[in-house]
Amino acid sequence: MTALITGGSSGMGLEYARQLAGRGYDLVLVSNRQHELDAAAEMLRACFPVEVRARFQDLATPDAADRLFEWCREAAFLPDILINNAGMFFFKELQPEDLDMIQSMVNLHVATVTRMCVLFGHAMKQRGSGYLLNVSSMAARIPAPGITIYSATKAYLRSFGRSLSYELKPYGVGVTTVCPAAVATPLYRLDENKMRLGVRLGIIMTPQRLVKQALRAMFRRRRVVSPGFMNVWLPALIALLPGPLVAFLWKKVK
Repeated sequence: MTALITGGSSGMGLEYARQLAGRGYDLVLVSNRQHELDAAAEMLRACFPVEVRARFQDLATPDAADRLFEWCREAAFLPDILINNAGMFFFKELQPEDLDMIQSMVNLHVATVTRMCVLFGHAMKQRGSGYLLNVSSMAARIPAPGITIYSATKAYLRSFGRSLSYELKPYGVGVTTVCPAAVATPLYRLDENKMRLGVRLGIIMTPQRLVKQALRAMFRRRRVVSPGFMNVWLPALIALLPGPLVAFLWKKVK
């Protein structure tokens, strides 16, 4: 049994790797950070009696999914689990000079994940078994200034994964979309003290808790799971804010 994890060298991706290795899965870690990738692979090999392969690759290019799928085919293996976890984040008002960064986010969150799910999902469909897990976000339900592209791409993942799950279920392939609230990872670049305080208050989840819930939902073939207390109240609260107040708040924080 093999699990392929994108963004698997740190944060939630590394935690997915740890917990799946603990279940006996061989691992394929994909990341564009060579040093972190090598260190993560070495650590996992030392801690678990599983095979760990490391694939250094930028997944924000238009042909990334096709290249990765071809690499897997040449290596003569098909993962039993595909976790599309790789992501990026920025908070700012959009400007023309941001277009390259915007395109990278759209490629990474939308184009690459879509092609990965179609390519690997079709192979799993032919085999009659497999799991696809896509990492969306609570932001999928919160279109807001500053995270304009991030929330839009995560909303796409939520919609895409839910629809795809109906298509692949008859063939024995589960598709789960995880929409976590705040998680204690380096992605959001929060101050370490604020991160610890958020975890103590229950506002921010630990990667360990989030991944445990996500994998449990995946193996149960749930379509969408939204872990975290903030998922219960924050989207509903923000939806109640009047437009003029949102505009006023944005002027204060940008």
